[in-house]
Amino acid sequence: MFENIKKFASEFFVTGNSLIYAADVSIVLTSLVIVFVLTYYKKWGWLWREWLTTVDHKKIGIMYLISALLMLFRGGVDALLMRTQLAFPNMELLNSEHYNQIFTTHGTIMILFMAMPLMFALFNLVVPLQIGARDVAYPFLNAVSFWLFFFGAMLFNLSFVIGGSPDAGWLSYPPLSENNFSPGPGQNFYIWGIQISGIGSLATGINFFVTILKMRAPGMSLMKMPLFSWSVLSSCIIILFAFPILTVTLGLLFVDRFFGAHFFTLDGGGNPMYYINLIWMWGHPEVYLVVLPAFGVFSEVVSTFTKKRIFGYKSMVFALVSISILSFFTWVHHFFTMAGTTADAFFAVTTMAVAIPTGVKVFNWLFTMFRGRIQMKTPMLWTIAFIPTFLVGGATGVMLAVAPADFQYHNNYFLIAHFHQVLIGGVVFGFFAGIYYWWPKVFGFTLNEHLGKWAFWLWNIGFYTTFMPQYALGFMGMPRRSYTYGWDMGWWPLNFVSTVGAFLMGAGFIFQVWQILYSIKHRDNLRDLTGDPWDGRTLEWSIPSPAPVYNFAVIPRVEVRDDWWYKKQKGVHKKIGAKARNYKSIHMPKDSGIPFIMGLFWFVAGFGFTFEWVWVGVSGLIGVAVSMLARYFQQHTDYYISAEQVEATEALIGGAKG
Repeated sequence: MFENIKKFASEFFVTGNSLIYAADVSIVLTSLVIVFVLTYYKKWGWLWREWLTTVDHKKIGIMYLISALLMLFRGGVDALLMRTQLAFPNMELLNSEHYNQIFTTHGTIMILFMAMPLMFALFNLVVPLQIGARDVAYPFLNAVSFWLFFFGAMLFNLSFVIGGSPDAGWLSYPPLSENNFSPGPGQNFYIWGIQISGIGSLATGINFFVTILKMRAPGMSLMKMPLFSWSVLSSCIIILFAFPILTVTLGLLFVDRFFGAHFFTLDGGGNPMYYINLIWMWGHPEVYLVVLPAFGVFSEVVSTFTKKRIFGYKSMVFALVSISILSFFTWVHHFFTMAGTTADAFFAVTTMAVAIPTGVKVFNWLFTMFRGRIQMKTPMLWTIAFIPTFLVGGATGVMLAVAPADFQYHNNYFLIAHFHQVLIGGVVFGFFAGIYYWWPKVFGFTLNEHLGKWAFWLWNIGFYTTFMPQYALGFMGMPRRSYTYGWDMGWWPLNFVSTVGAFLMGAGFIFQVWQILYSIKHRDNLRDLTGDPWDGRTLEWSIPSPAPVYNFAVIPRVEVRDDWWYKKQKGVHKKIGAKARNYKSIHMPKDSGIPFIMGLFWFVAGFGFTFEWVWVGVSGLIGVAVSMLARYFQQHTDYYISAEQVEATEALIGGAKG
């Protein structure tokens, strides 16, 4: 009996690595501290009522934000481990198998469990406030989306200590990801973790697509809508068409692995290229869908901190929408070496075409800054830093789009440098700018500027120190995914410099954590009592910070683009505030525990199928079905906030400005 348990435990848990044991201890200690704090301060009820069951888009946005920052830490540690391994030739920090696992989890986490939730955090925190809505179109579905993302991310990360991590790369090409080459639960963790969170992402795309089209304030036509909301709408279009492809692709891969089918193996008539085409039909639009909201952030920040209307608004809208469409016609450039000449030519041209609307936006931001009264606050610093970074990323992207040249760059470190140049310089810098910009609106106090500038410079110096040498390494022929190399290759000086840069970025992240903790501690000194600390232009700055549960006591009426700025310039915003005291009862959705429970059942289902314990997996799916039925028969799912309550709240927080 004991021997059986011992044998099961040795196979079930990841063993034999000191790094894993250290992580085990850290996870156990952190869990015990959380349980102790919640129990000691009697916060379990508060946790359930205020957070686990909430359908408030603002709280859901905060939970997305916390999750994304935790995943940034996890993915960042993976990156530092890889860079340390490559700092010198013949390093033995990681063996080849462990290195494969780490670069797989690093890529997957950074794209799907860091960039996506960071984007959804901004969707939730900003869009309803910016379009003058009291909530999203489907609050219950919004909560379901978050918990599917959360439990999908937890399932994927569990592979670190249980069962073993996937090691077939962040896109898991067959046949490497099939049973013959990746037996065991690692690859199943990948499939089910992404599948569950991907369903949540699709639901979020539907939700915000409908929210933006149907819930804008009266008078806010599409061409009066803020550019961040336009960027979210463009992203949602991509989500609607791209994520079903991901769901089907992963479903087919699971069928291959679980039922022994051959969709993606040469045995029985399948072909790995089917998978590669499908995954990139999702994968390349995925890159654009995470960068488009960053473009929206930059547009808002540039306009606010230069005190000017955005230059070329209509061309910006055209650029955002055209990128979302063009993104579906570029996927083959990821494997020019496997396509034919006609296909290569077509996809090379479409890939280069994306540079046109992208260039339009950069010129518009520059012209907006021209002769503006620029304020160099932290959000503006990140925006200005983005422009040269993204230009280099864009230019190297055009180089990769030249099919004959791509044959030389393919699968070497040039590609790695380009990819990170775009995703960190575009997406991460953009979302940092957004977090700094909207932080006072979300939490009611600003972040410490001094520490923010330390973080900014460490990140930027570290960024260029890390990735510029990698372009040269690519030209010198260093293949991507190399876990070691010899002294005779001549690669170590540049690899060493690149590793130093990675640790500088890690120091930048530590400064950001310090900045947040410091600002929380001194929040009384940093508190914003105006609701409009940046002298903003759009509707979210017309209400108190943080926004009350109903967002707007009175739904605003929009007259022009940048309506809040316009009313401030005309001096009519105070008069509107006075009129707003004719309050009415507000219809709101009730909180519900079903989304959390449904997400938990999805986790059980995914865990069961990961280990091929069918009875566990089926039990989880039954739980999901029961949760949906419970919601179907649920009554009293809404309530009203009385006019008296609204008036009392507004008197307390000093709201109803517009």
